Amino acid sequence: MNSTREKEKISFIQGFRIVKRAVYNIIAKKPRVISFEITNSCNANCRHCDRGGIKREENLLKPEEYGIITRKLNPICVQISGGEPLLRKDVVEIVTEIRKLGSLPLIVLVTNGSLLDEEKYIKLKEAGVNYFAVSLDFPDKRHDEWRRMPGLFSSLEKKIPQLASFGRRDIILNSAITRSNLPCLLDFAEIAEHWGVAISYSAYSSLRTGDKSLSISSEGDLRILQHSIKDLIKIKKEKGIVHTPTWALRGIYRYFQNGFMPHCKAGMNSLVVTPEGYFLPCSMQRLNYSSWEEMRKDFPPKNNCGECYVSIRSWSEKTLF
Repeated sequence: MNSTREKEKISFIQGFRIVKRAVYNIIAKKPRVISFEITNSCNANCRHCDRGGIKREENLLKPEEYGIITRKLNPICVQISGGEPLLRKDVVEIVTEIRKLGSLPLIVLVTNGSLLDEEKYIKLKEAGVNYFAVSLDFPDKRHDEWRRMPGLFSSLEKKIPQLASFGRRDIILNSAITRSNLPCLLDFAEIAEHWGVAISYSAYSSLRTGDKSLSISSEGDLRILQHSIKDLIKIKKEKGIVHTPTWALRGIYRYFQNGFMPHCKAGMNSLVVTPEGYFLPCSMQRLNYSSWEEMRKDFPPKNNCGECYVSIRSWSEKTLF
């Protein structure tokens, strides 16, 4: 069997497992996606985020505890984030414990990329990371100022193509759409193509910082967004470098157009686990529950929030991945 057929077979088997797990989790009322925030610390201090700076941390979950939670909830996808997850010296051990469950869940590590190098990349791949989501807010050195990290864009410009050259198609640039970077959406796709990676888009929410000036609301900005999304859907069909599903791209426009996205399923389809082991319905709702069962019983029945449309929400709310 040639390599192309082998890859197609593996892809089919993995797709079948994903659908099977999704059906099971719907019946069992278990989440499809878990986001493990493994640290509160971050070496960046981004303008659209409230998690910047290095924190003194105690009582962090141990690697084996991440494995226990994963085996109990049996998700389709696990997101490893923070803060900046690569600040954890035991991040490889954390991935290893999560991967013990088998080929699922899919493991996505979200990073600003500053600490990602070839050695870490290889170790994390061997441990079980499926995808690396590398944040990109601007297609040039404005990215440094936004994240308050001098030299970051130049670093990414060198290392991302280098890591992409391994040919594993496992690096995805991740851009949160704000009023500030709205004119750059097609530029992000161009950079992704040039660097040999994919690009994913999500919608900025003011829930973290309270800064509504970064949201898109004016008629002029909405027209720009509408045209850009139309172009991105075309690029997705023609080149395949846009990772965000078409329905999610259109959902981003509806979210900004209406200023609201109803029927949030946070705490049901997805949830967050803090570095200390508390359960949250989402990263925007900092309500600490001591267990998944407690959170599942208390939060969803009274949830009427619709003030975000971040990636974890858009992906987890699709009927089946």
